Amino acid sequence: MVNLNDAYEIARYIKEVEKKTPVKVYVNTDPYNFESTDEYKVFGTDSFHIFIGDYDAIMAALNQREDCIRDIHVEYDRRNSAIPLKNTLHESARIEPGSIIRDMVTIEKNAVVMMGAVVNIGAVIGEGTMVDMNAVVGARGTLGKNVHLGAGAVVAGVLEPPSADPVIVEDNVMIGANAVILEGVRIGEGAVVAAGSVVTKDVPAGAVVAGSPAKVVKMKDEKTSEKTKLLDDLRQL
Repeated sequence: MVNLNDAYEIARYIKEVEKKTPVKVYVNTDPYNFESTDEYKVFGTDSFHIFIGDYDAIMAALNQREDCIRDIHVEYDRRNSAIPLKNTLHESARIEPGSIIRDMVTIEKNAVVMMGAVVNIGAVIGEGTMVDMNAVVGARGTLGKNVHLGAGAVVAGVLEPPSADPVIVEDNVMIGANAVILEGVRIGEGAVVAAGSVVTKDVPAGAVVAGSPAKVVKMKDEKTSEKTKLLDDLRQL
């Protein structure tokens, strides 16, 4: 098991793990029955087969029978990838198409990950939290409960430099579109980060910050709370 609190250990894992190129290969052949192995699965019989697995292993098998192959088509989306995508089929969360979520990410109940969002290894998406369209949660970044990470916003990852602390966003924080939270920053509970802000230092709980670099412009009041209220209906399954 990889210690996700240790950037050096994650880097060592990425270095040492067997790199994979997952593919789906469609093959028309003369009559021949290919069989599944530990490295790939085969569906179909006789003259049409679908291979699912690692590219190198599949091509090695097909090259041995190249005399009977009439046509071939390969679908792939990565090459020599160290970290597979997370299997989200059993998550009690809403995961929309086009999001990229790598393995070893924690996604809690009723979280939402929207189209185009990217969530890297070791990140935590808290209960009821929304990662909006094209937002990025870098390696080891932590979003608490009921956070809204706005469209195009970035929570910086911290594999490099390995000495940096991960970003921590506490519960009930609203981060506006295209905001950037730099390495090592902690956003206090209930804070609001204005759209387009670049946050370079910790934000106190309940503060409203804006600008580049972001500065406290006021403390959260009733009017701000109303403007940044979340919709539970978007998070319930």
